[in-house]
Amino acid sequence: MYISLINLLLKAYQEGLLEKKIRHYFKYKLLIIDEIGFNEISPLEAKLFFQLIDLRYEKRSTIITSNISFEKWAEILGKDEMITKAILDRLLHHSYLFNITGPSYRIKDKLKIKHKSGEF
Repeated sequence: MYISLINLLLKAYQEGLLEKKIRHYFKYKLLIIDEIGFNEISPLEAKLFFQLIDLRYEKRSTIITSNISFEKWAEILGKDEMITKAILDRLLHHSYLFNITGPSYRIKDKLKIKHKSGEF
């Protein structure tokens, strides 16, 4: 999850091991970062996240999931529009966007029960 990744980057930064940690995440051909937007991060954390995204840019594949529209990302990325634009610039440049709509996959079975019994 995204916030776990941010916490690991922050801890590495505080211990003087940020470059090593970022290189660790760089080695993966595909990095999946799930649930961006459920927690706000500080300006420092946004800059650390940018460093990871910047290093992987055009060299490795990254999948991002989020329920937040790109227009609102500055609110969650340290309230820093410049860092947010730089992150989105790198993420979106060679990307494919998939907008998934419809009912939640997690509650689909519950919705079937509702339709059969009339209750939720």
